[in-house]
Amino acid sequence: MAESAQSQPAGAHAEEGTRRDFLVIAANALMGVGVACAAWPLIKSMNPAQDVLAAGAPVDIDISSVQPGQQIVVLWRSRPIFIVRRPPDVLTKLQSDADRSLLRDPDSDVLQQPPYAKNQYRSVKPDVLVLVGICTHLGCIPNFVPEAGGSLGANWPGGYFCPCHGSRYDLAGRVFSGVPAPYNLPVPPYHFVSDTVVRIGENPPDSTFDFASIEQI
Repeated sequence: MAESAQSQPAGAHAEEGTRRDFLVIAANALMGVGVACAAWPLIKSMNPAQDVLAAGAPVDIDISSVQPGQQIVVLWRSRPIFIVRRPPDVLTKLQSDADRSLLRDPDSDVLQQPPYAKNQYRSVKPDVLVLVGICTHLGCIPNFVPEAGGSLGANWPGGYFCPCHGSRYDLAGRVFSGVPAPYNLPVPPYHFVSDTVVRIGENPPDSTFDFASIEQI
């Protein structure tokens, strides 16, 4: 019997080891697929709102905890929506000649907002800014830089800076002159359902503004 064992081809042990390793890997792979299949319904059930959001359903956002100078970001139609509580000094600055002189479209003449947001603040309520947070150059997401001056220069009034190609916007989402972005940041349809809840994706009752009609999303 010992001679029989000794006469076994030299590669037999290696072949058996390889076959054993393959079976172990295959079994583990099947187990992993089984776990993934079992988990998929749970994962889908945890995100039922994503399909609704993608379809464009309105989203209610409670802004009662947003402090002056603070921004929150939410999703609507898979787009980032910037919501900012602007303090009084920012509202004053938005009307100043110094700020307006930096801008390509200070009066929001290009259709980048609903008619009810075509004002010096580009908002329904002066202190609450609601914007689609997508740069109108190549679709990047601008950084929120509310502090004046700093690394962006003495003339920087505070606003949004797109690090991709240097486009700039003030704290009304109005684009600067001489930057790659051609238009102001879009304002989505929205209205307030209470003093502290804003509904994004739905116009006020007296408006029929179509978001698809803006110059550039």
